[in-house]
Amino acid sequence: MLTATARPARRSAVPDTARVPVNRQITITLASPSMTLPSAHPVSATDWAQDWYLLVIGAVAFGAATAGVVHRRRHRPGDTGHIAGMGIAYTAMLTAFYVDNGPHLPLWDRLPALTFWFLPSVIAAPVIARAIIRASRSRLSRGPS
Repeated sequence: MLTATARPARRSAVPDTARVPVNRQITITLASPSMTLPSAHPVSATDWAQDWYLLVIGAVAFGAATAGVVHRRRHRPGDTGHIAGMGIAYTAMLTAFYVDNGPHLPLWDRLPALTFWFLPSVIAAPVIARAIIRASRSRLSRGPS
């Protein structure tokens, strides 16, 4: 590790023309949660009484991802809003997957139904909190920009 920090930084092996522009990265990042809402609507409409929650979870994922991207695009200070928004969106998509498919997965079919609803959040909440705390500490150590 010390040798890696002692060496001068090398130029990236990827040419500048092959790199994806930041605006395109944001568009790609938002595309996944954006597609959950339009795809959740017809899926939940086919059997509304049983699958209405997919539309709600899709709306939560879309709203959280949009909030995270807007925070980043407006160049607000800190990364808290971006980390929280994207983390919540990912957690919501995982929750929708496990609630819908968990009873049909091997080993997962032995778990109680409430596990599919709460396990992704129980695991993700400390991870998101740790990421926010680390981002805040690194921002404080860099000083005001």
